[in-house]
Amino acid sequence: MKWDTSKRFEPIVLVFAERRERRVVRTAREAAEVLLREWPTEEGEEFLVAVKTCLDVITGKTEPEKLHQAIVRAAYEAGIAAITTDHRLGVVRMYPRPHIASVM
Repeated sequence: MKWDTSKRFEPIVLVFAERRERRVVRTAREAAEVLLREWPTEEGEEFLVAVKTCLDVITGKTEPEKLHQAIVRAAYEAGIAAITTDHRLGVVRMYPRPHIASVM
């Protein structure tokens, strides 16, 4: 089985407020690293969906845009700020709308 970890999607900036760190995720490989090594919890339905979607993108079973959406939902579930471009609206969106101005 050939894996493709270079599948790209629109960048997501994840802001981990507790660690005062930011991480840009734009490939399936970066998504896998963040989800499996840096995510603050391994619990949550959206987290599990994001991990499965990441594997599906790497193995060619689904498109990278699905992973982009799954990461944003998982970040919202975990209380991680996710900043990304919403091309449908042509604007930058941030989820959730926390008090992260002091983190940046």
